[in-house]
Amino acid sequence: MDQTDMLILAELSENSRITMKELGGKVHLTGQAAASRVAKLVDTGVIEGYSIKVNQAKLGCMMHVFITIFTNSHNHQPLLAFIQMQGHYILNNYKISGDGCYLLECRFPSNEHIDQFLDGLTEHANYKIAMVIKKS
Repeated sequence: MDQTDMLILAELSENSRITMKELGGKVHLTGQAAASRVAKLVDTGVIEGYSIKVNQAKLGCMMHVFITIFTNSHNHQPLLAFIQMQGHYILNNYKISGDGCYLLECRFPSNEHIDQFLDGLTEHANYKIAMVIKKS
């Protein structure tokens, strides 16, 4: 990987729908050269796929929270099953070390939905919650 590959990744991270001609212009390559570089990045596994960015607030999920989970037992399956059932609220689920066992990034439409989620969660684990005020 060289500086041009890093520029390509930065551009694709901003807009994965960019044409290869536009991408080439931004990184000082021809469209065909940019396409070849992108194909090589895909073939080597550097680019794993393309995705969309969803505006959760426009979907009505205004409440953005992080929940650190502290498990009560060594059997995490009931907790993980609960998390999977609540998947429509969960953006990311990380297994972590240090302060807690899991870190959930969630979006909820209201405080009432957060409260219902936390009521169910307490059957499986303890938690600490942090609410996002503003993304910088």
